[in-house]
Amino acid sequence: MHQSQDPTTPGLPAPAAPHRLPAPSGGAVVPRNGGAAVDGPAGGEAPAGTVTAGTAVDGPAPGGEATAVGRLAGTVERLRLELDRAQAHSAGRAVVEMGVGVLVERLRCGPTEAAGQLESLAEQAGVTPLALAADLVNQAAADQISALAREFVAGAAVPPEGTPAAPPDGPPAAVPDGPVPEPVAVRLRSTEADALAGGDAAAAARAMLEHALLPLGVAAVAVWAAHPDLSLSLAGSAGFHPEEARRWRHVPPGVPTPARRALDERAAVGYPTLAEASLPSIGQHEIRGGRLAVPAGKGGRLIGVLELCWHEALPEQSQPLQRQFEALAEVAAATLESASVRAEAAPEAADPPFEELRQLTDGLLDPCMILRVAPDADDVPPPFVIRHVNPAFVDFAGRPTGLIAGARLLEAYPLAAEPGGLAEKVEHVLATGEPFRTPALRLAALVDGVPLVTSAQVSISRHGGHLAVVWRLEDGAPRVARLLQHAQRLGRIGGFEEDLRSRRIAWNDTLFELHGLPPTASPIALDQLADHAHPDDRQAIGRFLRTLLHHHRPASTAFRLQRPDGVTRHIRVVAEPVPEPGSGLRTVRGAYQDISAQHWTEVALAATRDQLAQSEQQSAERSRLALQLQHAIMPPARGPLDLPDLRVGVRYRPAEKGHLVGGDWYDALPLPSGDVLLCVGDVAGHGIEAATGMVALRNALRGLAATGAGPAQLLGWLNSVTHHLTDNVTATAVCGLYRPGERRLRWARAGHPPPVLLRGNRATTLPLLGGILLGAVDQADYEEGEIVLERGDTLVMYTDGLIERRDESLQASLAGLLSLAEQARGAAPAGANGLEDHLDHLLRYSSADTDDDTCLVGISVR
Repeated sequence: MHQSQDPTTPGLPAPAAPHRLPAPSGGAVVPRNGGAAVDGPAGGEAPAGTVTAGTAVDGPAPGGEATAVGRLAGTVERLRLELDRAQAHSAGRAVVEMGVGVLVERLRCGPTEAAGQLESLAEQAGVTPLALAADLVNQAAADQISALAREFVAGAAVPPEGTPAAPPDGPPAAVPDGPVPEPVAVRLRSTEADALAGGDAAAAARAMLEHALLPLGVAAVAVWAAHPDLSLSLAGSAGFHPEEARRWRHVPPGVPTPARRALDERAAVGYPTLAEASLPSIGQHEIRGGRLAVPAGKGGRLIGVLELCWHEALPEQSQPLQRQFEALAEVAAATLESASVRAEAAPEAADPPFEELRQLTDGLLDPCMILRVAPDADDVPPPFVIRHVNPAFVDFAGRPTGLIAGARLLEAYPLAAEPGGLAEKVEHVLATGEPFRTPALRLAALVDGVPLVTSAQVSISRHGGHLAVVWRLEDGAPRVARLLQHAQRLGRIGGFEEDLRSRRIAWNDTLFELHGLPPTASPIALDQLADHAHPDDRQAIGRFLRTLLHHHRPASTAFRLQRPDGVTRHIRVVAEPVPEPGSGLRTVRGAYQDISAQHWTEVALAATRDQLAQSEQQSAERSRLALQLQHAIMPPARGPLDLPDLRVGVRYRPAEKGHLVGGDWYDALPLPSGDVLLCVGDVAGHGIEAATGMVALRNALRGLAATGAGPAQLLGWLNSVTHHLTDNVTATAVCGLYRPGERRLRWARAGHPPPVLLRGNRATTLPLLGGILLGAVDQADYEEGEIVLERGDTLVMYTDGLIERRDESLQASLAGLLSLAEQARGAAPAGANGLEDHLDHLLRYSSADTDDDTCLVGISVR
């Protein structure tokens, strides 16, 4: 509002500009939501042919019946308008009284004088007393509504584009035709006054909808009260059907409603449409548009939620609009707080008979609950409330007692309403006063939607207005219920039961989760299952239904469930018919199981098998290539090689596993210098890499040997080649140069086992010369040895596959080789085949156990 001072009343703000509705010709001016009506000639009743509150009442129509209907419609409309004026006047009167109170404090005068000043100031400013009173209250208050009023004034300081301006000295500009909306502050103050006058959340909800929310397009409003156990109760509502409000009077803990989300996030949450949010809430079937839940709190403590509902999509939440909703949430919080204070200030009256009965039942060793008829209940039969349970009470469905005490009997045990059930016995005892006792009564409950039935000894007795129900359960019933719940949770199994005649379907909570449906949705019938499955699986579902419903035999099938949220789950359904004698099939029960994890495991396993088969094929191909390369260099079957003064025999034994093609190699080659190159090597690893490394080293050594350098120098060069020109290859080797005529052998080793010399019947190893394996470092020096051989000597070069054992040291393995070589020398026959037989004996009786390939070269001096 404008803040200029009135000259006649210091300290008071100048009233805002007037907001009037144009009067129809010859009719009455009808203010909106407050203000007095300026009656026309008919004293407030519009004559025929005029427009009143948006409803046309035409003149006389042809035909007496049409005229009577028109008069009746006009009378009904007039009465409705008078009721609206009365309600608006009541709320406006409270705001005016608050404004008078502000003037009493500021002017220090009496109430009568303050009321006169308010009327006078409003007349001078050309505004209604209600608008001026709201302006006064907003200036004096420091709350959300006053802040919104200041924002409204700031926004109104600049007239909208196209608004006619009043000339300086002429009459005011014409007001545009049509209803002019009240200022935000007036509507909110009227809401606050009406809510406080009503005294409860229901009145507050009606006031908010009528005064503040209907102009914003809101269709209904709900005020929720939050409780320490995380449950919600509907404290008040407006715009919903009364039956819908009764159904939603209590929301248990854990139900994901918009109000619960707002409390969890401690902030306002909005949804474009309730259907898209897939959240249950009040009015979900009638008002399916936008939803906004605003937390309501006092002093930093959240005590409830204000939920607003639209028929259309949720409007864009501008900052001024959000501030209005926050101000209304403050009003809701104040109403909830006052109701809580009244409840604490007026505790339930003392009930000595109940206290006596409670103390008596608390001393019983058997489970007992005390029932009473629900207060203010007019239903027949009357509903019973579980007022108290004793310390020994055990719920046979396995639920905690906190969920039982305070609930209605049929809410806690809905199956008690079956014929001859617990509810019928309780009603009989209440009506007749006759105690009821039975050694076996069928008790039933729903555990996650699955019926759980047990038998118990039951005693029911009436004590004044209360009933004591004592039962003794069969052992194991609560434990079985808990086991059932955990088994269903762990197995992702949900049970169902469908009555084929009444079309009633019972699902447990797991099934709603598996199908991606909210707990309040309607279960899916078996004959509609194909509509929710993948098109390729509908034939399988058809066979399942024919077996189950037509042939009356148990059946099962697996299918892909297409959920409303777009997720596809793999489900197995199993069901059995439950025939009734003489009436055929009536009930089907069964279970759904989510087998998505198993399906995807099988898919991954199949893919792994395919990859493994492909890998095995590639590995076999690589092994085949490596073996071909190895055979090209070292044929597996090769006769003795005659060289000057020497006969050379070779044996190669591959590894037992065919794919482990090794890198063992040898060479015996006459050189241009007349010397003979004798060498054996072993490249680390197996496969194509080892085979190609073997070829590279063998060919490199051949080329280096043509230079005439000695064995130590050749290994030094070969080490550099291995380090720089190969890809992470390491190898061991022994290299010798034999000079015919002199029978002199110069040799060196690079990390390789030393050769064995057989002279006569004695076997010895050549000295263990120093030398690191090939490729480990860039530069390496190797020690060179020399020996003069004699006619008849045999020199054996070999790779570690001939002697290596997992349980012996290298020295022990060498000692075993020397002993075996001496035995072979004695067993080998004389003649040309003696060298070949000697090598065969060494391979046959070798004690190696590492499954490594072996290369063996025997050199006989002639």
